[in-house]
Amino acid sequence: MRTTSGSISGRLPLPEQRPRLASLATVHWGVLAAALALAAAGVFAVRSASEEAGADYFARQLVWSALGLVGLLLAFGFDYHRLLGLAPLFYGASLLALVAVLLVGHEAGGAVGWFRIGSVGIQPSEFAKLATALMLARYLASLAEKRLGNRHILVVLAIAAAPMLLTAVEPDLGGAAMIVPMVAGMLLVAGVRPRLLVGSAAAAILVAGLVWNFGMKDYQRQRVLTFLAPAHDPLGAGYQVRQSKIAVGSGQLSGRGYGQGTQSQLRFLPARHTDFILAVIAEEAGFLGVAGVLGLYAAYLASCATVATRARDRAGILLVTGLASTFAFHVVYNSAMVIGLVPVTGIPLPFLSYGGSFTLANWVSVGLVLGVDFRRYVNR
Repeated sequence: MRTTSGSISGRLPLPEQRPRLASLATVHWGVLAAALALAAAGVFAVRSASEEAGADYFARQLVWSALGLVGLLLAFGFDYHRLLGLAPLFYGASLLALVAVLLVGHEAGGAVGWFRIGSVGIQPSEFAKLATALMLARYLASLAEKRLGNRHILVVLAIAAAPMLLTAVEPDLGGAAMIVPMVAGMLLVAGVRPRLLVGSAAAAILVAGLVWNFGMKDYQRQRVLTFLAPAHDPLGAGYQVRQSKIAVGSGQLSGRGYGQGTQSQLRFLPARHTDFILAVIAEEAGFLGVAGVLGLYAAYLASCATVATRARDRAGILLVTGLASTFAFHVVYNSAMVIGLVPVTGIPLPFLSYGGSFTLANWVSVGLVLGVDFRRYVNR
């Protein structure tokens, strides 16, 4: 891996010239191809899942996807080194937005996490994840050490803790937890001693106990208890998982057909166009449809891994790693959630679940990854 002068003492490398348009041919477009295929599948899945909902989520998802493509182009067009240079500004603005939403935000689903502008809701925690990834990549890339010391680890944890705590207060524990895989992935790439990982695991267990006793509301504890004993409350807290399992199982190999799912069309399955969209796909397209979707996710993450391994500098590697780690955890957790392997939380499925801010943030993330790959030829 090449390094660029000026990357030590907290300074990030800046390109001396713009990459040529000929470099476009060498960009790993598998990232974009997989994202477009997933987004197309998501739009049709949302249409089927929300047909009886009384709201035109299909048209809204199309609009958000179009805006997301604009966000992709903007993220791709800006040199990621310059974005990293502005990371403190983005990070500070995201923290202010998280504070503001607690004061004047709109409440939905028991959480105060949205700014409401007419019929449009903006969720600042989604953009806070992007800002945190930029801030962490900037800090870790500025370090000259091959192995991170305790002081560096504490700084990283402090950077991550602020948006996590503010998001958890909403309360949105699922959204707050999504920063954890980002931090873990970036620390592993940056160079962390194994004993620190063991210590972090012990600390996580302690924090989990504190969160259970002081940071969770009754309905959140009930979700965990229902996960441990699904039959305890089949018509209450266990209803979502029970209906999701029925939907997944009824799809069998090839599914019931598009728009023919009984659990979704007859409204038995809650949150079918958001958190449980994969259950809708499983019922309508069966095992083959789910396998295809998971294959697209695997292709997306494999493309991100290729981009990270051939990035020209430490900053690019770290940024792609952080974004891909969060993306991967979304996929793994949501997939496990719909079949009852983990407790139900508000963790949506990238590009498939309905959601404006989430969709937009995902497309900006794609633009950042492609931007890292495009600029690997600068100064050659």
